[in-house]
Amino acid sequence: MENRNAFFEEKFKVRAEPDGGKYIEGYFAVFNQRTELWQKFFEEIAPGAFDKSLKENDIRCLFNHNPDVVLARTASGTLELRTDAHGLWGSLRVNEDDKQALDVYARVSRGDISGCSFGFVPMKEEYDKLGDDDVLCRILEADVREVSVCVFPAYPQTEVQARRRDFEKARAASSADRVAAIRQRLENLKV
Repeated sequence: MENRNAFFEEKFKVRAEPDGGKYIEGYFAVFNQRTELWQKFFEEIAPGAFDKSLKENDIRCLFNHNPDVVLARTASGTLELRTDAHGLWGSLRVNEDDKQALDVYARVSRGDISGCSFGFVPMKEEYDKLGDDDVLCRILEADVREVSVCVFPAYPQTEVQARRRDFEKARAASSADRVAAIRQRLENLKV
């Protein structure tokens, strides 16, 4: 399974508490929102896709997926993540002793940064045909490793190309192989 990033344009909000605490809050992912990865290939996140990760993972909030700029972390209690009917919502408490974190807070506050993303490994997916040639990949379970506040919330071409290669490889498999894979998935669902 490959690491993937999914990007969204969402409006983050900032808030300051009377005790001086600063927060960045918003949705890092939205359920049932189709994103066109390339022509005729779409992806969306199913509700419940993050449930296991939220229970089991120590998820970090990064800036632009850069592991050198950790803004918050669930294990330290500085990052709160939860799902609702809309998607994956998060709130991070800004470390006021961290200049980079304060810079990100200021840029979000001014509206200069409004994008978000999350890095994940797809654990369960399903594919559906939409119309003649369109394909929808629905992520049923995502092993979330990190969420990010991002400057450019668009799929970078390298991520898209990595997904496209995997899809083309699966499409090129013989029909017997595809039928066997579908049967195996159905057997796994019966467990």
